[in-house]
Amino acid sequence: MLRTQSVLSTSIENGSMKWLGLLGLVTLSECIVIIPLTQMKTMRETLRERNLLTDFSEEHPYSLSQNATNDQNIIYHPVRNYKDLVCIGSINIGTPPQEFQVLFDTGSSSLWVPSIYCQSPSCYKHKSFIPQNSSTFQATNQIFNIKYSSGMINGYLGYDTVRIGKLVSVAQPFGLSLKEFGFEALPFDGILGLGYPRPTVVGATPVFDNLRKQGVISEPVFAFYLSSQQENRSVVMFGGVDRAYYKGELNWVPVSQVGMWLINMDSISVNRTVVACKRGCQALLDTGTSLLLGPRGPVSKIQNLIHARPFGHEHLVSCQTIGTLPPVVFTINGIDYPVPAQAYIQSLSGRCFSNFLVRRQRVNESETWILGDVFLRLYFSVFDRGNNRIGLAPAV
Repeated sequence: MLRTQSVLSTSIENGSMKWLGLLGLVTLSECIVIIPLTQMKTMRETLRERNLLTDFSEEHPYSLSQNATNDQNIIYHPVRNYKDLVCIGSINIGTPPQEFQVLFDTGSSSLWVPSIYCQSPSCYKHKSFIPQNSSTFQATNQIFNIKYSSGMINGYLGYDTVRIGKLVSVAQPFGLSLKEFGFEALPFDGILGLGYPRPTVVGATPVFDNLRKQGVISEPVFAFYLSSQQENRSVVMFGGVDRAYYKGELNWVPVSQVGMWLINMDSISVNRTVVACKRGCQALLDTGTSLLLGPRGPVSKIQNLIHARPFGHEHLVSCQTIGTLPPVVFTINGIDYPVPAQAYIQSLSGRCFSNFLVRRQRVNESETWILGDVFLRLYFSVFDRGNNRIGLAPAV
């Protein structure tokens, strides 16, 4: 049985240590380790100017109990929501460990960081891995290329020990970039994909799958709590679910296509009128995407309904109307998930931007939406690989 938990969070909130941006905890056995994170200056304005606020996408069942078990097998790891941008946390690679800030991304499956041999401008602005400084590093001759919506990288595959808090993945395959495009202004060094295994790099087992294979986590589940308040914390938890982070019960939605965190969505409505996804559609829950992305036609209709006007690649909304605009309701598996105007509109430097954005769709592709951090900050999300499903509940 997959474990849930309802304790531990108060021990941090009532502690004497001041929150610096976001704070998290790692739990092993009876030990609670508190890890402070330094608050960082937002780069969202820069990313908007450069049009970079898009996604980085790429038979023994058990049941999740809704009861608290005080289980200490849940492993917590702190992540920054980076001023409502993306989920960033620290990992260590190599022996002795070299620390990196990575994007925890459910929309991709690979782990990569810059190599010291990378000559791209982006690499000079981020931390680079130095293979010769790690006694456990193993190089290969295997080359890889990964394309994201906002950039691309190429490099070679290596193996080394990867640590996420107290979680240790031994002989973990990961990419070392030699060329990077589109990552210069982004506030992280690399990406840690939490998607299903994909043939991006042949033989490169994702970190989560390696942790599962090596018996490091108790259950094949991870979950995200993305705080929208600076004084609180965002965490990604592995091996279980802490119900202190959500209200009510988890609503489970089966994955519509095993291999991606993709689910069926019933409709999108405003003022009880369906405005998009009228005949049902697909939705990708993606922590590597900051906004709400959809096809041009439906997104344009929503922009009109909230009185948003074009401004470059985005849309502006009158800041004075935020309190009067209706929520946009995403109905999933018969359950309504409202997103209020305070969430789908972002105030920056005296201007208010719509957080709806058009995504590029392939020819003949069915209507597909990407529900990024705007949605996931409102709803605690559980990614259950064991049962190929996603659990959602209102976040506390």
